[in-house]
Parts: sequence; C-alpha cells; structure tokens
Amino acid sequence: MNRAFRVLAATTAAALSLSLAACGGSDSSDSADGAGGSLLANIEAGKVTLGTKFDQPGLGLREPDGSMTGLDVDVATYVVNSIAKDNGWAEPEITWRETPSAQRETLISNGEVDMITATYSINKSRAESVNFGGPYLLTHQALLIQDANTDINGLDDLDGKILCSVSGSTPAQKVKDALPGVQLQEYDTYSSCVEALRQGNVDALTTDATILGGYAAQSPGTFKLVELEKDGEPFTNEYYGIGLKKDDAAGTEAINKALQAMYDDGSFDKFVDENIDGGTGVTKETPGDLSFLEK
Repeated sequence: MNRAFRVLAATTAAALSLSLAACGGSDSSDSADGAGGSLLANIEAGKVTLGTKFDQPGLGLREPDGSMTGLDVDVATYVVNSIAKDNGWAEPEITWRETPSAQRETLISNGEVDMITATYSINKSRAESVNFGGPYLLTHQALLIQDANTDINGLDDLDGKILCSVSGSTPAQKVKDALPGVQLQEYDTYSSCVEALRQGNVDALTTDATILGGYAAQSPGTFKLVELEKDGEPFTNEYYGIGLKKDDAAGTEAINKALQAMYDDGSFDKFVDENIDGGTGVTKETPGDLSFLEK
C-alpha cells in the first residue's frame, strides 16, 4: 500500500468509552470518568481519561463510527494497559478526550485528563507546566502545499507567503522567526488549516511531517509534502512525549517503563507499520532521556 499513512480501525474500539465533552471547560462527569486523581490511582480504580487529537489521520482520529484510530491512540492504550498489567490491575476503561494544542497544558493542570498523547512535542516551556513521559518518537517539521504548487520547494520560498498553523503550536512561529516576511494565519485545528489550503486561502500549512503525511494520504493528488531544512539539516527536531500532571514522578516513571516495553516487544514497530509509512521519518527515542532540552 503506497499511502503515506494507513488508518487502522482500533481492534479494541468496543472496549473504549468515548468522551463527547467539549474541548474547553469541565463538567461534573470528569471525576467519574477517571480524571482528577493521579494517573496510577485512576488506572488502579479502573477508569482513565486520555487526551488526543480527533482530526489527525494516522495519529489521532475519531472515525465516523465513534472508534479511535492512530499511532497516538495505540501508544496511549498500550501504556495504560501495560501499567495495569505490571501492577496486577484490570485494564482500565478509557474515555477519550479531544485535546487541541492550545488547551493541552490547561486540561492536564486542571485534572480534566490523566495523560495526553496528541502529537505533543516536548519543549522547555511546556515542561514547566506538565511532566513528560517519553519521548517515544522523533519527527521533523515540514510543509503541506497544493499538489499543483511549483513555487514552494523549501524554507526560503515561504517569504511573503501566507502560512497556516494552529494556535498553541510552535512550528509557524519558528518559520516566522527565520523569515519575518511570512504572513501567519492561525486556526484552532489543523483540519481547518487543511481546508483553508484546499480553498487556496493560504499558501502552505506547517507542522510535523507525521501529521502532514496523514492529510496528504487522506486526499491523494490534492496535497504534497515539502521537507524543511536549514544549512542541510532538518529545520526542527520534534520529540513526541506523553504529558501528565506536573511532579507526578511515579506516573512518569511508569509511563517510561511501559514505553520501553512497547519497544522491546515489537509493539511500537507494529503500531508504526499500521498507521505511518516509514518515509515520514519516525525515529525511536529513549524514554526518560530529556537531555535534548538542554541543547
């Protein structure tokens, strides 16, 4: 199959309880769904609320039938089930919560989700507000443009163009810093950026290659990816992690142990094969090694 991404219906969908709560705010059902306590306490109690994206094919996507698919969904499910197994607990009931980029730290800090896997790049600013398990993969920033576009072939070609990204993410600002002539257009979700690109209202969309590859595969012949480089190196390194409540050391340690087990038993390779084509540049990382933050 030549698609950059392949969306696989989650085999455990029937066991997953899906949250229909709105992205912002909280309601009285949060505690009942498992969020509010520590990650380990809620896994032991049998109910967890996990955050992910709902509109990113191959990573975190809510299907028309309500099931959840994608690499981040598979990783999160594996992690909580592995933690439960290691402690002799039953696999918890999972409630999925949509977590837009701009709301991730707030949702964790407020206890509305127990942990988040949502293409969550680890950086110093975010690490001040939340703990991170991982990283569990490394990817790089890229562009999505219309397939017929021959004007944009790299970073410098964006000067003077309209560039789209989402509020609360860092990729567009990084391009703006490098090219002050870029005009930024921000939306709440990447799917809104994709539609703006489809309509010709923006010239390009920028974020991680893993995310953009999914949208390209979803609309064959409509969009294409352009790699971003600077001085012959990837323009950015994006280390995906699992966010959880600040200073939850036990939860962080348990997540990292589960991620290592996911590598060791071959599950991560399976998840990547099922969801993401290797050409998008997914690289395994060492869970718990955050030394890149000091570079």
